[in-house]
Amino acid sequence: MSLKRFSITQIILSLLIVLFVASNAYSETENEYNDEEMIPVQVRIVEDSEILAQVGNNIIKVGRLNKDEEMMVYPLSSDYYEFTFGNAHGLISRDDVLPMRKSKNILGLALTNLQKINQNLITVRPTTIYNHPKDNSSVFGVLEENLRYPIIGRLRESDDSLWYEINIGDDAKYIRADECELDNGVPILTYHHILKDSENKYFRHTSTTTSDTAFDSQMAYLKEAGYETISLYQLEGYLNNSVNIPAKALVLTFDDGLKSVYRYAYPVLKKYDLQATAFIISSRIKRHPQAWDPNDLQFMSISELKQIQEVFDIQSHTHFLHRYSDDKLPVLLSRTEHNIELDFEHSRRALTQFNPKVIYLSYPFGGYNADAIQAARLAGYHLAVTTVRGKVKPGDNPFALKRLYILKTDSITAMAERIANTRSDVKPIQPKQ
Repeated sequence: MSLKRFSITQIILSLLIVLFVASNAYSETENEYNDEEMIPVQVRIVEDSEILAQVGNNIIKVGRLNKDEEMMVYPLSSDYYEFTFGNAHGLISRDDVLPMRKSKNILGLALTNLQKINQNLITVRPTTIYNHPKDNSSVFGVLEENLRYPIIGRLRESDDSLWYEINIGDDAKYIRADECELDNGVPILTYHHILKDSENKYFRHTSTTTSDTAFDSQMAYLKEAGYETISLYQLEGYLNNSVNIPAKALVLTFDDGLKSVYRYAYPVLKKYDLQATAFIISSRIKRHPQAWDPNDLQFMSISELKQIQEVFDIQSHTHFLHRYSDDKLPVLLSRTEHNIELDFEHSRRALTQFNPKVIYLSYPFGGYNADAIQAARLAGYHLAVTTVRGKVKPGDNPFALKRLYILKTDSITAMAERIANTRSDVKPIQPKQ
């Protein structure tokens, strides 16, 4: 029976059962997994079967596996088997498979041979999965488009065709390199200040100030083009090869904690159902909201920060280090590692009223050095972002992540090309009537 015959309610209930069973598979008294629950089962697929997985924020259909193919699965509920899919797990209906035998020895490729090489492929269309790296190979199934999938090996055949080796169900499968793209990384977009053109008297020529109309158009494009905004928690999982995220994934960040973000960015993000991270200078949080003044750089209050949390994840932009020294350089660069660490810790404590998991940092003015990186580690941060331009991918220094600026003067086409995996992925953008 195909998964598409299940109602959404049935799927959600089944997934709750999966989570319950998975949690009970762990023995608290013996501090080890229950052998019976973790024994893999080799199954034969009895009819073409849709498979599901969590990708980014959603549980979606991620592909189709062909009738009579075999794979390794783990029993987790009365409705589903679980199997290795990408960096995490997929689900296949029990009705679509027939158990063949049970064994403590994995019958597919040994897990010790499935070491990731910190490189992913991207599916830009439904992509064929082959059992062997040959054009005349039998077909295992198809991956849906808009997936990032970890590569475990590359093979060059005698006909000079290049193949990528992947792991599905604890076994090696193959995808032609010319049927997909290599992952060029996830874009982290940077914003600061947003104003209406009519009220912008003093920040017109400041590159970090975006107009409200330009920002709305940019967010509208992200929504229409099918981009999914992921959190820094998910980005950390991507960098650690522990979660699946879509090909069209990006992170939105706002530095400083300015009131204009509350006034203009917050409602736009709500309108388009997008999520973002706000890096807050914790020493500048106001006790009470200020009357709006577009001629000044105002900061959000406690109540405003609490209100925007349905859209924004609150993280740190330091406490007292967001300023320049006398030589016009970020003051952080002239501080000792110990003093930097104290400030980073102070900011984390101050922001716990909004978020108990303040573990991400934006360096003030993008300034950082070896002392700042070590201080961030010691202060308990997991990732830190800079103003160096570029995308991020597995293997990057987690305390020196790159970001991208989208300016108010950038066309939507320029933005689309900058954030796409490759420029060829960008479809012609028609002007709105």
